[in-house]
Amino acid sequence: MNASVNVLRRGAEAEIRRDTFLGRSVLVKSRVPKPYRHPSLDISLRSHRTRTEARLLQEARECGVPTPIVYDIDLAKAELWMQEVPGPRAKDALEAAGPEEVRTICQEIGRMVARLHSHGMTHGDLTTSNMILHEGRVWFIDLSLGAKAASLEEMGVDMHLLREAFQSAHSDRMYGYDVLAETYARELPIGAAVLAKAKEIEERGRYT
Repeated sequence: MNASVNVLRRGAEAEIRRDTFLGRSVLVKSRVPKPYRHPSLDISLRSHRTRTEARLLQEARECGVPTPIVYDIDLAKAELWMQEVPGPRAKDALEAAGPEEVRTICQEIGRMVARLHSHGMTHGDLTTSNMILHEGRVWFIDLSLGAKAASLEEMGVDMHLLREAFQSAHSDRMYGYDVLAETYARELPIGAAVLAKAKEIEERGRYT
């Protein structure tokens, strides 16, 4: 592995850098230490989330949901070495798209979320910033907060978060979320129940 650092993005939980692995360009996601946590707890949490994300990325991919290939995992450093998927974030693509392209993108998002949920998995941070458009498909990234054997409530949280993402980042394209939700409900047998749960979660938030 090449230890050179080329940081592309820094967030509250992790930083992303470009590096090389076995002669190919890859992205490395490193979960940053939190000085306010006890060191042993900190590495335990970061390692757990790294392992969870690697497992979910692989299992989602096996179910037909596009995700980056994980090439290596370093639990001691809480790092994932994975495929770099070229293309814009769905957030940026939607902002630049006309109405028909918005509908096309949102239909594909709806299909992929339905496929993920149909296999009992949730994303956990389902926003258009955590999706990449590549070769006409929506790829999911950052599944570190996802879950397996997900409950109706957890799926409802996914859809609630996605609706909130549209309200905050794409308020002038809310029709896109409607297209997305219609596609989701059509593709997933329990889709209508999940959307009803998402609405219930939204209403709970209003009164708490």
